[in-house]
Amino acid sequence: MDTITELAADERTARIILATVSEPGDVVTGRMIRTVGATETVARAVADEVPVGPDGDTWQRRLAPRIDAAQLRRVLAETERHGMRVLIPGDSDWPASVNALGDHAPFALWAKGDTSLLAGPVWDRLTITGARASTGYGEHITTDLVQSAVSDARTVLSGGAYGIDGAAHRAALTFGGSTVAVLAGGLDRPYPAGHTELLGRVADNGLLLSEVPPGAAPTKWRFPQRGRLLAALSGTIVIAEAGYRSGSLHTAARAMELGRPVGAIPGPLTSAASAGCHRLLRDGLGSIITGYDDIRELLHGVRDGVHRAVRERAGLETDPLDQEKPGPGRRPQGPGL
Repeated sequence: MDTITELAADERTARIILATVSEPGDVVTGRMIRTVGATETVARAVADEVPVGPDGDTWQRRLAPRIDAAQLRRVLAETERHGMRVLIPGDSDWPASVNALGDHAPFALWAKGDTSLLAGPVWDRLTITGARASTGYGEHITTDLVQSAVSDARTVLSGGAYGIDGAAHRAALTFGGSTVAVLAGGLDRPYPAGHTELLGRVADNGLLLSEVPPGAAPTKWRFPQRGRLLAALSGTIVIAEAGYRSGSLHTAARAMELGRPVGAIPGPLTSAASAGCHRLLRDGLGSIITGYDDIRELLHGVRDGVHRAVRERAGLETDPLDQEKPGPGRRPQGPGL
């Protein structure tokens, strides 16, 4: 029977092992993969000698007992049985935008549904999330914005939860759009249970995504980590409704760290369900969203920023054909005009 090091000789299998035994966003594992690759990272985790580097001893003692060939075979069998696909960097449908997370990037992604939804540019994807205890106002606004987004050929992402998340997914499905649900647990364990039917429809008509394997439970730690994925996968994050300390504000914070624009929808001043949105607006952390045109402007800003960065890296900040200085009545000609 193959040993764990023999099984990990394949990059995909090695990443599946590491995603199975590490918590999402594990920076030590991420740094090791970046430095020596996934196969060597597994080898160092089970080696007799302690890996060199900060936290090497603690990291090895934490991971080594969890690495088990029988468990790996169970994960692979469950992945196949449930019709899932495992994506790793280099795959055609791997979402390059998550690479912005650096050493906190996912090691692998379990997917069920249309993975091509991840292959397009990040400005074609929009996350709408917010309060679980949403109001009729928040769900109505979310539905209207999602209808406009899918009409504009945008893919709508959310976290599959009750409240605003569920309203976003349902609206995308109702209006024939594309939607992605990013889950905090394994894709074979729909969470919340009350959304089992809704998440099944998302899998059939869109995409379910998780960075933890089948059988993994959605834990308290994994919910904010799910938020960082929602932020990295999207060009813009919109908070439709949120309490003052809502978990969706963590998603907004991760988006800001990544340089992704955040939009917030104002609500009634007396509504506790909008206090988090008002907090973002008051502190200048979010742009006010009064309609879909505001969201489109944020997405176009991301697109234009990426195009500008590409031109700068290529040394095309100015138009080489436009060497003549502008004279009276002549406007300068350049890529930004």
